[in-house]
Amino acid sequence: MNITVIMESFFQNKTIWITGASSGIGEALAIRLAQTGCHIIISARRADELERVKLRCKNQQNIYVLPLDVTDFDHVDDAKNKAISLTGKIDILINNAGVSQRSLVRETLFSVDKRMMEINYFGTVAITKAVLPHFLENGKGHYVTVSSVTGKYGTPFRSAYSASKHALHGFFDSLRAELEPSGIKVTLITPGFIKTPITFAALTGDGSPLNSSDVGNANGLDPDYFAEKMLQAVASEKREKAIGGPKEIFGIYMKRFFPGMFANMIKKINVR
Repeated sequence: MNITVIMESFFQNKTIWITGASSGIGEALAIRLAQTGCHIIISARRADELERVKLRCKNQQNIYVLPLDVTDFDHVDDAKNKAISLTGKIDILINNAGVSQRSLVRETLFSVDKRMMEINYFGTVAITKAVLPHFLENGKGHYVTVSSVTGKYGTPFRSAYSASKHALHGFFDSLRAELEPSGIKVTLITPGFIKTPITFAALTGDGSPLNSSDVGNANGLDPDYFAEKMLQAVASEKREKAIGGPKEIFGIYMKRFFPGMFANMIKKINVR
């Protein structure tokens, strides 16, 4: 059977909650999923941007806007309750909220490291734990977390970002080992460079936004293409899937099998 047909069938009639849905990967996922006949809850901090994304989607009657700041930890559980009340269930949680970084370690304030972990790691863990009782009660559910190839190897200018993504891999690998016997799935997606606005909001050493793009992202994969490949991996219930350009994906295997060669290579690479 054609993979697209399998994917359409997999998502049909499911309720999918996407965080970080106001731009980039999250926006592309919402637009593609809206074509499958599922219900989609889109969350991010900016309600106006979420409404813009909804207007770009088909079947808008199945799109629900739920503003959420994943670092507002005291209200994450309330948001989960609101999400469930919209359709009566959550089948898939796509953890996509996050922020990037562009600064050398020696130039990066500790407050930036802390902020990166609060958004990328603790925010994701908070919403994951909030949804867990619902999944356990239903005896099913699917966590999908968007990490990064820097969750597999660190690069210059990404120390805090890479650390937060490495943390996600450790957490969700452990969560998968605990929950798979219960019928709950965990998929980790590790993107390479994707052509999204993420670098504009990337934090610099003092915490201010970069407000510009870089060569890697400018030449990255089209977000619509990436969303298609990612959703195919989710529908196939992959435990982990790397999606990116050949150089970024090659780096994962280099780091694993030839760590010395990788260390010499990565220190010379232009990732800014």
